[in-house]
Amino acid sequence: MVHFEPADEVASLSAARRKSAARGTAATRPVELETAPIADEQLAPVTYLGDGGPAASSGPAVDSGAGAGAGADAGVGADDGDDTPEGVASRAAADREHAEGVLRQRLRGRSLSAAEARTVLGGTEVAEHEIEEIIERFIELSYIDEGRLADQIVHSHHERKGLGRSGVQAEMRRRGLDQDLILEKLDEMPDDETERAIEIAVKRVGQLGRLDDQTIDRRLNAFLMRKGYSSSIVRVAVKAALASRGGSPSRVRFQ
Repeated sequence: MVHFEPADEVASLSAARRKSAARGTAATRPVELETAPIADEQLAPVTYLGDGGPAASSGPAVDSGAGAGAGADAGVGADDGDDTPEGVASRAAADREHAEGVLRQRLRGRSLSAAEARTVLGGTEVAEHEIEEIIERFIELSYIDEGRLADQIVHSHHERKGLGRSGVQAEMRRRGLDQDLILEKLDEMPDDETERAIEIAVKRVGQLGRLDDQTIDRRLNAFLMRKGYSSSIVRVAVKAALASRGGSPSRVRFQ
C-alpha cells in the first residue's frame, strides 16, 4: 500500500519554500516592479541612461514633467505681458482700434459733441493724449460736427418741441457745445419767439378743459417757463391763450 503523506509534506515544504523565496526576492528587489505601470506612464518622455532603470529615473522624471508645465505657463504669461517695445506698441494699437470702433458705433446712433465723444473714449483703454488725437481725426473726417449738432438741437427743441431760446441754450450747454457756438446759433434763430409762445399756449389751453382762468393762468405760466420762454413773453402768450377761449381778461392774474 502506497503512503502519500511524505510526498504531500515534501510538496507543501517545496511550495512554502518557493513562497518564502518569492517574498525574499520581493523584499530585496527595488519597487520598480510594483510601480512599473505608473512609472511607465509618468516617465514616458524620459530616456533612461545606464542600468539605473525606471526607479532610478523616477525623481528626475517628475521634475522634468513639472518643469515642462511651468515652462508652458511661463510662455502664456510672456504672451499676455509682453513688455518689449513691439508688444507694448501692439497692445496700444489694438486698444486704439477698439476705442475708435466704440466711438463710431455711438456716432451711428446719434450725433455727439467733442465733449460727449471724450466721455465715451474715457471709458476705453486708450491714453489721454490718444483721446484728443482720435477726436481731432474724427472732426477732420466730419464724423463729429458740432455746428451740425447745434442745428439739430434748434430744429428738434425749438421748431418741433417749441422750446424758447433759454430752453435751446440749456440743451446746447448740456450737450457740451462751445459757448461761442451756442451764441452764434441763438442769434441765427428766427425772431418769432412771441408768436411761437402764443401758438403753444393756445394749443395747450384747449387741453385744460373747463378749469377756471386762474388755474389755467398758473398752469400755462409754469408750462411756458419750463420751455424756456422769458416772463414777458409768457405773460403775452397766456393772455392771448385765455382770450382765445373766451376767458375774461379781468380774471387773469399775471405772476
